[in-house]
Amino acid sequence: MDSPEATDGEVRTEAGVRVYTDGACRGNPGRGGWAWALAVPGGLYASGADGATTNQRMEITAALEALRFWTERAADIQVVSDSTYVVNCFKDRWWQGWQRRNWRNSQNKPVANRDLWEPLIELAVASDARVGFRWVKGHSGDHWNDRVDELATVAADSGVGQSYLGDWSAGREDAP
Repeated sequence: MDSPEATDGEVRTEAGVRVYTDGACRGNPGRGGWAWALAVPGGLYASGADGATTNQRMEITAALEALRFWTERAADIQVVSDSTYVVNCFKDRWWQGWQRRNWRNSQNKPVANRDLWEPLIELAVASDARVGFRWVKGHSGDHWNDRVDELATVAADSGVGQSYLGDWSAGREDAP
């Protein structure tokens, strides 16, 4: 599969999904939450919490958890995030430089959050699904960004994630 490209619009196939992701943190570091939601009314969603984390880790975790769920279920996935850190990793191909420099950044320092980046990059680049990333401005009135922000914030505040996975929660691979 080719490297993921930033995408600017609709996903490209009928078998595609657009999934919004977000992370939240109460203090940085502090209690955190992550969330993803399928951008359709009544769509699937999931969130989770971490008692001691950073906002960047929650942003990456949100994208990672979304791809863990969707790469086996959709041929075309558009991840929409308000995190330039997540989006620019793929749009500007930072990951290629990190790998080429043995997981060191452009300042020759170890890449932060490598434990999350490695599986995220693997899913985005090596899965059979075509994955793209798009940035959305946070807190700008975008309905789906607001939805995942709410889910991530509730998870951070409560320490508990929630999910609605529809028929797929029972392991049905043919569910919509």
